[in-house]
Amino acid sequence: MSKQIQEAYIVAATRTPVGKAPRGMMRYVRPDDMLAHCIREAMAQVPALDKSLVEDVVAGCAFPEAEQGLNMARISALLAGLPDTAGGLTINRYCSSGINAVQIAADRIRTGEADVMIAGGAESMSLVPMMGNKIALNPEIFAKDENVAIAYGMGLTAEKVAEQWKVSREDQDAFALESHRRAMAAIQSGEFRDEISPLKAIYRNPNLETGEVSIIEKLLDTDEGPRPDTTLEGLAKLKTVFAAKGSVTAGNSSQMSDGAGAVVLVSEKILKQFNLEPLARYVGFAVKGVPPAIMGIGPKEAIPAALKGAGLTLADIAWMELNEAFAAQALAVIRDLGLDTSRVNPLGGAIALGHPLGATGAIRTATLVHGMRRRGMKGQHGMVTMCIGTGMGAAGIIQSL
Repeated sequence: MSKQIQEAYIVAATRTPVGKAPRGMMRYVRPDDMLAHCIREAMAQVPALDKSLVEDVVAGCAFPEAEQGLNMARISALLAGLPDTAGGLTINRYCSSGINAVQIAADRIRTGEADVMIAGGAESMSLVPMMGNKIALNPEIFAKDENVAIAYGMGLTAEKVAEQWKVSREDQDAFALESHRRAMAAIQSGEFRDEISPLKAIYRNPNLETGEVSIIEKLLDTDEGPRPDTTLEGLAKLKTVFAAKGSVTAGNSSQMSDGAGAVVLVSEKILKQFNLEPLARYVGFAVKGVPPAIMGIGPKEAIPAALKGAGLTLADIAWMELNEAFAAQALAVIRDLGLDTSRVNPLGGAIALGHPLGATGAIRTATLVHGMRRRGMKGQHGMVTMCIGTGMGAAGIIQSL
């Protein structure tokens, strides 16, 4: 007998500060420790909730190997002090892994398979390099012209989007500058304080003359990426990275980053049983494929699909977290769909705040949930959306409560 679809509610959401990779403030912090930290802190936000009821932990990771391999979700759940009965599932859909984790957790609740789930993501681009430690692409990718784009670097696809959608270098740099301006303003006004769970980092500095090792502990509580000294003049001096006559630079691309995030989702039954206050209601999700050569345009297809599935329109989305993989692709999506730029990334985006790949969806969910509540947007809808490597786009919708 089929079960009736029930609602899934977010009752806690948190994240680490995001560090720059590969030599930033979180370069020595293991990703499984980051995720365990976020799970502990998220559960601490709902102290009345019985930990033994957590059915599963679903965590996203774009390169699940080395320090973030071996089913990181299960390991992090145990490190966080969850009971042995809580499962762990590590998933990978590249940059959308974190929002996919939220979708999977929510759907387990909505179908009646679970009442309490944790979703999240973690990525250390300092410890695990882009493409992983061993690159072994299928030879068939290079055997046929139609498959070659699967092997394109993300920057090259951004160049192709910039060319096809006619996004100029000047517009990309201006977009990047605004990302930093918004992010710095958000930090200075304390906008991220509610969503960040400060994380302790330990640095060991050897003294070669004495043979002693000094240990320094720092409490990290602020995103490392935003730069107050960013200017259009400075951005214009940067050389292109992916094409000699291109327009994509390090300055108008997302930063490689380290970070993690986690959210706790429950059914209505659990809300009532433990008298919990919901932060948001999960609404829906969609993923769509696009040609790999222009992967950055993926949200252009995923956003309308998610809206249609939820019975909403663009006008209903009061806050959109559109991951800024590159200024070129973000601007192409904004222009193609006619998005209201005042509602897109009001606190800055990945160009300033960083993009720890598989963690980004969970991190930006925390930003969305806390940001909408802080600004009194009760009852309104928000979205997290991003492009995905090999040609996809994803979009998830929540309603602030």
